[in-house]
Amino acid sequence: MNETVGILEALGLTPTLAAVDAMQKAADVRVLQCELNDFYGVCTKIAGSTEAVRTAIEAGRQAAERMGGRPIADVIPRPDPRAMQAILSPPEHNPLIQQDVVFFPQYEPAPTAQRATMSQNNSSALGLIETQGFTAVFEAIDTACKAANVEVVGKEKLGGGYVTVVIRGDLSAVTAAIEAGKTKVEGLGKLIAAHVLARPSPAVLALLPKA
Repeated sequence: MNETVGILEALGLTPTLAAVDAMQKAADVRVLQCELNDFYGVCTKIAGSTEAVRTAIEAGRQAAERMGGRPIADVIPRPDPRAMQAILSPPEHNPLIQQDVVFFPQYEPAPTAQRATMSQNNSSALGLIETQGFTAVFEAIDTACKAANVEVVGKEKLGGGYVTVVIRGDLSAVTAAIEAGKTKVEGLGKLIAAHVLARPSPAVLALLPKA
């Protein structure tokens, strides 16, 4: 492989998607896949020129660090093809959590037309609420939806009770919804992260969990 590969491993899906958004906005890189590490973490793998990957990985590391994701980052220039057999993982489904554990960006032609418009619209946003405990996230997302005009677009489980719900809508609506939702977590579970992504990058849109 002539390209350089970057690795960023972070605790939680919300810090991971924030990092992916920061990486793609910082440099011309491709997201290859995201893989759950069975310990509430997600390992994101990107590729591109060495300079672009170094820039992107640092931007992603800082984004995940700000959100308490405890990121671990590495850059591998021109990895050996034999090593790539281990670095890149095939599709895998975990029956215990009843979902895939290796995520590949899906740039679907039809839905992406709408998503691309969303990405270009300065007022559009994604909101993420991640908790440890299902009751907490269910109460939080119900409160969020009642607080503003938003749409639930996906839910993802990482194991260990970690669950993330993703909403989208106008930036002001999403911000209000996330602020309202996160206040309902206390006493019901542990808030891992609550975050708003304005003008999400194409890679984030392509990696979104499905509702």
